[in-house]
Amino acid sequence: MTWETVIGLEIHVQLNTQSKIFSGASTAFGAAPNAHASVVECALPGVLPVMNRAVVDKAIKLGLALGAKINQKNVFDRKNYFYPDLPKGYQISQLDLPIVEHGRLEIVVGNEVKTINVTRAHMEEDAGKSVHEGLNGATGIDLNRAGTPLLEVVSEPEMRSAAEAVAYAKALHSLVTWLDICDGNMAEGSFRIDANVSVRPKGQAEFGTRREIKNLNSFRFLEQAINYEVESQIEIIEDGGKVQQATMLFDPDKGETRVMRLKEDAHDYRYFPDPDLLPVFISDDQLQKARDEMPELPHEMAARFVADYGVSDYDARLLTASRVQAAYFETAAKASSQGKLVANWMNGELAATLNKEGLELSGSPITAESLAALVGKIADGTLSSKLAKKAFEAMWAEPESSIEQIIEKHGLQQMTDSGAIEKIVDEVLAANAKSVEEYKSGKEKAFNALVGQVMKASRGKANPQQVQELLKAKLG
Repeated sequence: MTWETVIGLEIHVQLNTQSKIFSGASTAFGAAPNAHASVVECALPGVLPVMNRAVVDKAIKLGLALGAKINQKNVFDRKNYFYPDLPKGYQISQLDLPIVEHGRLEIVVGNEVKTINVTRAHMEEDAGKSVHEGLNGATGIDLNRAGTPLLEVVSEPEMRSAAEAVAYAKALHSLVTWLDICDGNMAEGSFRIDANVSVRPKGQAEFGTRREIKNLNSFRFLEQAINYEVESQIEIIEDGGKVQQATMLFDPDKGETRVMRLKEDAHDYRYFPDPDLLPVFISDDQLQKARDEMPELPHEMAARFVADYGVSDYDARLLTASRVQAAYFETAAKASSQGKLVANWMNGELAATLNKEGLELSGSPITAESLAALVGKIADGTLSSKLAKKAFEAMWAEPESSIEQIIEKHGLQQMTDSGAIEKIVDEVLAANAKSVEEYKSGKEKAFNALVGQVMKASRGKANPQQVQELLKAKLG
């Protein structure tokens, strides 16, 4: 039987406000346990929550970027459950009236572009954290995270592979960091993913029983967890069993999922409107102000890069993967007037070297201005492609040196003297009579071999175009 995978993601986006959603306590990461737990998060008797306006503003931003409906009336609900890191015994969230509904997010998997519908994004508070390490078998409670503002972004179950799920998660991660509403730090829990996974026979309309894999904090773990869960569910069904709806945890050391608890449904949480919080109404003026302050979005900037700098659609998508990437490209492209060449170097040599060194673009020793200077020397014929790679390596090691200093110090000036190149060409033709005869008999590869010999004899410094023109003239 052929099986189809069905995946929907619930992603918790931690908003980068300075204070928590219902109190003035700090959201700064890394403080001593409970240093940022106010009386609100500790649920002391008589304390009342007060809504943080910045949370609403950031939620509106995401809704506009997703092309979604912004609900101007917002009601908060209590989601009731017992857990040690939730002193109130309930979490404040939104059920029936989320702030954002019916959005869309484009993803790219391979060469295919697909639109994933976003069901909703609602505001809620985070819970605290149970700490098990270093306590001699005991469990401690750290409430620093309690009350941290979150947007839970829920997709439709429209992804059909782990690769699509990863592409969607990366696209949303890129968008929320681009909008500067989240720092995107997955290691610190700023962007956490729950994956709802089920399988069904290919062609079947109704969904299979889903399992939810909780708190995945890396794209690699997301892919591994989904692939394992899919195989596990198929195996259960093909062995004659039934998949139980459950909440799962992923063990990255073993590369497998395991049951945490049988899955609850919404009614198990006994949702009801929070009596301590009045409805939040978003005015038309507030909405318009948010629209006016929206930055240029990635897809808009990508289209502009294609139009203004002549890069391909594919390159434009890579260049707008982050604001840092886009700003680097535009700085270099403007300085050199060589947009396509800058894109080639950024997506090629620079990206490969950063990956090899384990660096982000923000940590590159080669600045946008330095890359612009390098491609400028390629464009004006000072450097050949081969010499440019050597120059790039030298620039990486000697970032304080200018491109002119690099070229002079390492002897990388391209040879353009036609007389000197012609002399080398004559010597190569005299020493490679066999290749000359093969070319004259119709073997094109022999010509490339001769070009290679000339470039080798010139130590890569001869202008390749001049070499080819001279060889063709002399070979008839």
